[in-house]
Amino acid sequence: MIDNASIESLKNSIDIVDVIGGFIELRKAGANYKANCPFHGEKTPSFVVSPSKQIYHCFGCGVGGDSIKFVMELEKLSYPEAIEKLASMHNFSLTYTKGSSDYSDAKRVLEAIGQWYTKNLNRNETAMKYLLDRGVSQSSIENFEIGYVPSGQEVMGFLQSALLPLPKAAEAGVIAQSENGQGYYARLVERITFPIYSASASIVGFGGRTISNHPAKYINSPQTKLFNKSRLLYGYHMAKESIYKNKKIIICEGYLDVVMFHQAGFKEAVAGMGTALTTEHLPMLRKGDPKVILAYDGDKAGVAAALKAAQMLSVAGFDGGVVLFPDGQDPADLIAKGQSENVAKLLREAKPLIPFVLEQIVSLYDLKDPRAKEAAFGAVKQYIDTLTPIIKDAYIPTAATLLGLSPSFFGKGAKPEVARENFSQKRDDVAQLSILKTLIEQPSLIDNVLSVIDVDMFGGYAGLFSALIQGESEHPGLVGLSVDDNFAVMDESELNNALRNFLIKHYDIKLKSIASSQQIPFEKKSFLIRKIRTDIIPRLKKGELVAYDPSL
Repeated sequence: MIDNASIESLKNSIDIVDVIGGFIELRKAGANYKANCPFHGEKTPSFVVSPSKQIYHCFGCGVGGDSIKFVMELEKLSYPEAIEKLASMHNFSLTYTKGSSDYSDAKRVLEAIGQWYTKNLNRNETAMKYLLDRGVSQSSIENFEIGYVPSGQEVMGFLQSALLPLPKAAEAGVIAQSENGQGYYARLVERITFPIYSASASIVGFGGRTISNHPAKYINSPQTKLFNKSRLLYGYHMAKESIYKNKKIIICEGYLDVVMFHQAGFKEAVAGMGTALTTEHLPMLRKGDPKVILAYDGDKAGVAAALKAAQMLSVAGFDGGVVLFPDGQDPADLIAKGQSENVAKLLREAKPLIPFVLEQIVSLYDLKDPRAKEAAFGAVKQYIDTLTPIIKDAYIPTAATLLGLSPSFFGKGAKPEVARENFSQKRDDVAQLSILKTLIEQPSLIDNVLSVIDVDMFGGYAGLFSALIQGESEHPGLVGLSVDDNFAVMDESELNNALRNFLIKHYDIKLKSIASSQQIPFEKKSFLIRKIRTDIIPRLKKGELVAYDPSL
């Protein structure tokens, strides 16, 4: 059992604003803090946290209590479990009248295995060489407690020799039970390890980077009572002092990026756990009210992640910007090459969040096509309407300039949903963009498509098609299309059907053009009409993929 004096000591050492602010976003409201209640759906905040009384209360659904009650209700935990969760979150050591707890046992396992990992690093030349080749200094290896995990057999041997109970190691996420329930296996093997800490510097898990060409380059600890990757940022416990002091936080993509940023003096750097930023990260990002800089790779995945994060952050009211590192390099590469000054310059010149989002949205559409331009307007207005009135008003001129429209289009009478509906109902556009998105995801099918159609047949999207063929993977229009959920990725059979329908529509239009032409001699006109009407279109309708004939 947990000692009562220990519980009282924990209560006295934690602040309810810090506790609840670690789970949901709190906004200052006079002497108190307010938020949308996490226990019932609401759009107007009625959930109040009182720092002076150390309690919370929702005027909507009536829930209320102290820090422990909040954690119990939100995480569905018993009273002792909530106490242990809070102690773990705040790196507080509980005392027990008898035995120990799941939390303390898990923490003991993680601390012991972490120390073993760090000792193993110097014994593995390949792992050490990889780190040194990436420019990681010995002091950074020590500061970040980087280690190495060998074979699974050695992991199991260490746990047994250290008298660490295997069930407790499994609860900590270090090992997992075999599918047949007979025995355990190590989750991380033959990987460089990066210990992951909570904001209060309590170890909660590990990330592992393969050095054996395993298809999964990085693996994190699984979800446990201690480890929730959606609420964690790697390196935050080391960065938070600089974040509060300098009012800035740099969010990058990987563990090594964080290590190298810190090594170069950018102590505000943190990273997600291999996943995109989510709304669950916002309470942590809000602490200290910093400016948020997204520092991502400039490849397709990096641009897509930056767009989603920038949109979420700007809608949530954060200030900040986006840096996309050029030429396929990541921050760690540039810093390792001695280009820290260049990195600092890129960070200073970060594209502000809202203009970045607006530019990325507009880049998806061919503004020369009126229907596409209408759709672009709809998408931009839908986003800009999520901003606060003053911020929205400030950025309407930017949006209008990007679209080549008058700012008056963004007045109260505008209906962006109609524009999007009109665009989505234009089936030709959807078909063409779906074909292009399929080729982005499955470039091996490009030759198949080019064997039956011509680039110019794509009309307003011919430029996008040409960029795709030429391998311009970072073309903003292609990047935007790749993350647009309005267009589906087809399998090869669906693609062939789409191409047949595309060709049928093309030849239907061609028939009308030939029939109305005054420049084509009568005999040739008759031949072309007969060829298309009695040969090509029937074959297409029967399921044959007839290659486009440019002579027609």
